[in-house]
Amino acid sequence: MNWALKRQLLYIAIVVAFFGIIGFLIIYPKLNKTPTCIDLKQNGTENGIDCGGSCQLACILQVDKLSVAWSRAFQVVPGRYNAVAYLRNSNINTAINKINYRFRFADKDNVYIGKREGSTYVPPSGNFAVFEPAIDMGNSVPIYTTFEFTEVPVWIQVSEEKINQLKVFISDIKLENESTSPILSATIKNYSLFQIPEVNVIAILYDATGNVVSASRTYLDALSGEESAKINFTWIEPFTKEVIAKEIIPIFNIFSVKLE
Repeated sequence: MNWALKRQLLYIAIVVAFFGIIGFLIIYPKLNKTPTCIDLKQNGTENGIDCGGSCQLACILQVDKLSVAWSRAFQVVPGRYNAVAYLRNSNINTAINKINYRFRFADKDNVYIGKREGSTYVPPSGNFAVFEPAIDMGNSVPIYTTFEFTEVPVWIQVSEEKINQLKVFISDIKLENESTSPILSATIKNYSLFQIPEVNVIAILYDATGNVVSASRTYLDALSGEESAKINFTWIEPFTKEVIAKEIIPIFNIFSVKLE
């Protein structure tokens, strides 16, 4: 091999090495991307595609479905009803920011008489209720009430720290004027240091056999850190059965609370 050929081969080798390095610098980052929760791949600590592990979204196959214990319509005045669905989220560290639902109503002959749709949030771990007020039924009487979610839930993981921080409790429950215009009063307290906006509070009353007598709802614009407040629920007409037990459920969207 003469000197000229060796020189040509050297130049070719330099050019090949140069473009090889450039290609490596372009391709390597694409082949070794840091896993993210939006790359449409199961990687990193994920338990599924872009869900579980360190991702905000929980994997749908790793959460239990919401269970509906019962749904009922309660007369407020003739022709107007409140609808309530009592549910349970058995998932300790997952919640839903927003999900659409539907109540459907039928008369004693199971003939459809109407519906009410809306949206709600689902708190992590425990019993909660969905309340729809003042539904006009006209001359119909809703005997059968069904409740269903109308879309696939998007489950979001909630940190254990946030769940442990946000504690709201009910005390001093008292029911008066049962035979005339019943009033249920109680005290609600935010035991955390953080403001909780838009607190819904639902009261459910039971008879001696555990059947639901009636339900009502009240609302607080916000509950400041360590704040206590008096709440009241009222009914226009007396109950048809004696109330033995009272359950008051405070509900708020955990994703609307900022720990800062």
